[in-house]
Amino acid sequence: MARTPRPSFRCAECGWETAKWVGRCGECQAWGSVVQAAAAVTPRAQATAVTSPAVPIGQVPVEASRFRSSGVPELDRVLGGGLVPGAAILLAGEPGVGKSTLLLEAAAQTAASGERTLYVTGEESASQVRLRADRTGGVHDQLYLAAETDLGAVLAHVEEVGPTLLVVDSVQTIGAAGVEGVPGGVTQVREVAAALVRVAKTRNITTILVGHVTKDGSIAGPRVLEHVVDVVLQFEGERTSRFRMLRAMKNRFGPVDEVGCFDLASDGITAVADPTGLFVENHHHQVPGTCVAVTLEGRRPLLAEVQALVTPTAAERPRRTTSGLDGSRIAMVLAVLQQHCGIRLHAHDVFASTIGGARLTEPASDLAVAVALASATTGVAAPAGVAAIGEIGLAGELRRVRDLPQRVAEAARLGFRTAVVPGRPDGPRRPRTVDGLQVVEAPDVGTALRLLGLGAGARRLRSAEAD
Repeated sequence: MARTPRPSFRCAECGWETAKWVGRCGECQAWGSVVQAAAAVTPRAQATAVTSPAVPIGQVPVEASRFRSSGVPELDRVLGGGLVPGAAILLAGEPGVGKSTLLLEAAAQTAASGERTLYVTGEESASQVRLRADRTGGVHDQLYLAAETDLGAVLAHVEEVGPTLLVVDSVQTIGAAGVEGVPGGVTQVREVAAALVRVAKTRNITTILVGHVTKDGSIAGPRVLEHVVDVVLQFEGERTSRFRMLRAMKNRFGPVDEVGCFDLASDGITAVADPTGLFVENHHHQVPGTCVAVTLEGRRPLLAEVQALVTPTAAERPRRTTSGLDGSRIAMVLAVLQQHCGIRLHAHDVFASTIGGARLTEPASDLAVAVALASATTGVAAPAGVAAIGEIGLAGELRRVRDLPQRVAEAARLGFRTAVVPGRPDGPRRPRTVDGLQVVEAPDVGTALRLLGLGAGARRLRSAEAD
């Protein structure tokens, strides 16, 4: 006798399923989102006719899947070479970060190269997108614009226009008729994404989908959305800065450790091939409390300036304020400086920040933070043209970091004269020169500070009692 299907319960936000009703989703922690959904009886799969016979992999043609430039160099860099025909790309980011501006620029550049492009907007009217295109210079005859929120209408536009590039802004605003739920729900997003990906594969159309993010920064909707697409891109940036970064979270056609840099202005978005100048301040004279770190964003070395301010305080709990830096790493560096370098900061307020909105989360910036803090405490400026690279251990040792030659080469290219890097534990080696830059090795943070003239004896530390 056939078994009666047991009822199941599904979260309307993320698609999580459970055998019994609960008030709070066990996956996304949303309250009141679990509803009953009858379990469907799945028929047993049968063998059917194949669409195309299997062939040896060496005989599969690849000419139709060659990279094609999008006209935006930094976007091509992140994608691994450009747009691939038939690829499905998901671009996610916070509201107002510039997702629509970036994709309108890519669509306009593709249309300018003679390729027919279709831009479907579900969040704005066609006239609003036209105004932005006028402002950014993105009006071309081969760029077609449609304002639709129905999946059937979007597919009809694809049939009529026959584009090479399809942009859907956004997938959460498109609804499919006959599918339960409202646009943006789990079922609707799954169906819309599956239909658009299916059209992209069958018609060899490069499709870019814009996705919303939740308040914690993750992509909204079911997790299956990230699985069905070929590429997942994250567009991020601070609201107080024009600088934007594009990261690849998933890429079937290239590396996932590439980063693209952009400058978002009122007249559009432009690629930034060398963003180091945005994160390094040009001082007319040496200022205590500053040091330049060489960090890696993906595979691209970037120089960023770290600034520190140390002031005496009479408060029982001194302040530890950071901007663009990891607060836990700063606390660890402060403990190492006090324990192994004799720099007492338990009675001082410490403020540490980066320039230009840069975010330094890599441990390789520990030495630059330590140099900036020691310089701010002693009141002695670090020598001009010095970059510090290295991770600090709890014992005060300097640990080597990955891709050190690339970091040193980038510092030399930008005119720095000295780079302090981790060295052997048996003592500092004789400095060597790389492209005009002197590389100085130090086994621990105390040796590095002494080489830069920032040891505890450089100047009497400013304590609360002395001031």
